[in-house]
Amino acid sequence: MLVAKRSRSRKPSLKVVQGGDQPPGSAAPQDGMTPESNDTEDDAAERAEQEERKEAARERDDELCNDVKIREKVIDLMKDITKGFEQQWDRGNDQKDYWDIYDLVPSPRQAYSGNSMVYLPIVWQAIEARITRFVNQIFPRSQRSVDCISSDEKPFDIMALLEHYIRKARLRTQVMPALMRNGDVEGQYNLYVSWENSSRYVVYRTKPKIEIGGEEGDEPEEVDDPTADDEDYDVEEVETFHMSPVVEVLADADVCVLPHTANSVGEALAKGGSATVIRRWSKARLEKAIDDGEIDKDVGEELETLFGAGKEDPGAPSLNKQHVDAAGITTGSGGGKELHLYETWTILKVDGNRRLCRIYYAGTKSSGTTTEEMVASVKRNPYWNDKCPILSAPAKKISNVFKGRSQVKPVADLQYSANDTFNEGMDSAAYALMPIVMTDPVKNPRVGSMVLNLAAIWETNPNDTKFAQFPALWKDALTIIAQIKTEIFQILSVSPAMMPQSSGSKGGKRNQAEIALEQQVDVLSTADVSTNVEDEILTPLLRWFVDLDYQFRDKPITIKQFGQMGLRAQMVDVPILENSRRYEFRWWGVEAARSAQQQQIQVSAINVIKGLPPDSYQGYKLNMVPFILQLVESAFGARLTPEVFTNLKDQLTLPAEQENEYLVEGLDLPVHELDEDQEHMKIHLKAMVQGDPHGSVRQHLLRHRMQMNKKMQMAAASLAGMQGSPGGGGQPGAASSPRPGAQPMPPRGGQQPAGAIHKDQMQDPAAAPRR
Repeated sequence: MLVAKRSRSRKPSLKVVQGGDQPPGSAAPQDGMTPESNDTEDDAAERAEQEERKEAARERDDELCNDVKIREKVIDLMKDITKGFEQQWDRGNDQKDYWDIYDLVPSPRQAYSGNSMVYLPIVWQAIEARITRFVNQIFPRSQRSVDCISSDEKPFDIMALLEHYIRKARLRTQVMPALMRNGDVEGQYNLYVSWENSSRYVVYRTKPKIEIGGEEGDEPEEVDDPTADDEDYDVEEVETFHMSPVVEVLADADVCVLPHTANSVGEALAKGGSATVIRRWSKARLEKAIDDGEIDKDVGEELETLFGAGKEDPGAPSLNKQHVDAAGITTGSGGGKELHLYETWTILKVDGNRRLCRIYYAGTKSSGTTTEEMVASVKRNPYWNDKCPILSAPAKKISNVFKGRSQVKPVADLQYSANDTFNEGMDSAAYALMPIVMTDPVKNPRVGSMVLNLAAIWETNPNDTKFAQFPALWKDALTIIAQIKTEIFQILSVSPAMMPQSSGSKGGKRNQAEIALEQQVDVLSTADVSTNVEDEILTPLLRWFVDLDYQFRDKPITIKQFGQMGLRAQMVDVPILENSRRYEFRWWGVEAARSAQQQQIQVSAINVIKGLPPDSYQGYKLNMVPFILQLVESAFGARLTPEVFTNLKDQLTLPAEQENEYLVEGLDLPVHELDEDQEHMKIHLKAMVQGDPHGSVRQHLLRHRMQMNKKMQMAAASLAGMQGSPGGGGQPGAASSPRPGAQPMPPRGGQQPAGAIHKDQMQDPAAAPRR
């Protein structure tokens, strides 16, 4: 029992809260009544759905590793998977060398070995620039990355739920930078998605309760004690549940997809292949897997006795220790005790049907002259969507090959050459900074007394002693390094804003055509990488979020939602997703991140469309709202947009009969812009018959008349503007009515507003670094 100081001794109660730390407030059912007796139709449907979930989970939770036929197929499959990891052994070793380049670790492949041992971070700088540019492009500044294609109105609550899961999974801060970094160094993007349930026991202070007796036969009611002061309180313990998807970035050496010629994980599984991830479990993780029934209990207990005795599979090079060492942490020669096992996804025949299964395989155990295969678990896919949770795609696709090439491979030798050149230059600079004294020892017998010091006196003939300078080879070395750096940046498609391109004259200023060409190349190279990650990784990841939420979340969750079209931020309760087939979700980050030049082109196109007469697009209706929303959101962001551009549907509106009730009581109500003024006035006049002692009804009617006049004036002004322009776009040059196709610009020779970017210096805001 948790009781704070100076509190009354009361037993803490236990309640359940989903989605965060919320103070307790729900009442328990009365004695003699079961929760089912008070259930509504929605509660009964929810309880039936939970039973359906449990039944489906039981079907998928059956352990199949003891089936003789399935076990034989699994053992044969593991032999092929072991060979598959051995076949990519050279690839894993090359990736270790590429990670050494990124981690600035000297390599034996460097030819020069002198006094200077400096490592130039050229490739590191290029990769970090790429990560900054691509991640900023994938995650737009509007803070909305999800779009949905629906047969009816878009499910903004579910879209807000996905945005919530994106933040909970830390895609922007942790997952995507690591994924882009692995993609550049290893040549492959690998993710693993799963679901996590966790709970905490949070303690709250509550006011003491007293019982108030009710009528005969009723239970007494508990209310707050009015005599209790602030220092007198009880303590209540609440279990809070947190449910969210978990996204894990996998090292490419730990992933093997067979056959190697498959184009995707789904195609590999359909062809009878497999997708395998090497897992490294601690003893605590193994015990948790046994308790949760994730692996067979007998095999798990046997693995506990052999824990730490096995050796790492030579066909699976590990990059974990290398990354830890680069961070400044030493694990020792043993690397700690951990269990290495395969997590394999493949299609097996279960009860005569082909089913996707998950396999845990821990290798072989030798006992004397016999060996035993340690098949820890074989179960059907635990996920209802029946998909493999491994998302993998190459950075640069090669035909008939599943995995791609590293982006560091073409520049590895250039990085080694730059290091050798720089170290040679630094050694020569050390000699160049010290003068060479040449003297004749026969004519200068006092060589030993010629000490370099302040105000030193050398007793020798000046003609017999001369000074020489070592050649400044370091200047040539820096010139060579600059050329190598330029070549590396061009190969890795680093932003042209970081360096002058060959299109510009040496030492001169680039003209507008050259800048426009660089911007076009930058946009194309950025879109090439970002679109690949969006279509191959992020869009399937969003669909996984929807499927996992539908399967595992069984309680409502409170999240922050940007209201319709992102105009108003509010807190909504998202129910359990009933049917995920109605919606098609996709990542909208790349399309949402638009540059200033593209926005100006859109403004020009809209002005042209606005000037077209309605009969030129028969059967269609011009809706300017989506364009204006995107324009305002790009300029002000999702937080300031609700204050600048307000959705009238989100404002308060009441029926006229309900307004009459408040007006009779003397409340002062404003009129709503979407109110039907004439209908409201008819109903309000009925309230006048009953009397208006406070004058509120009369004042409200006056506001309706003023609003009607204002709407008529606006309609007349709009009609006059349509009649004044042949194209329907208003008078040319009139305020708020730009000419069709015109750009809002100052007159020639005029000065632009403060802070405006000159047209010759316009750069893509998604480029990195930003100037």
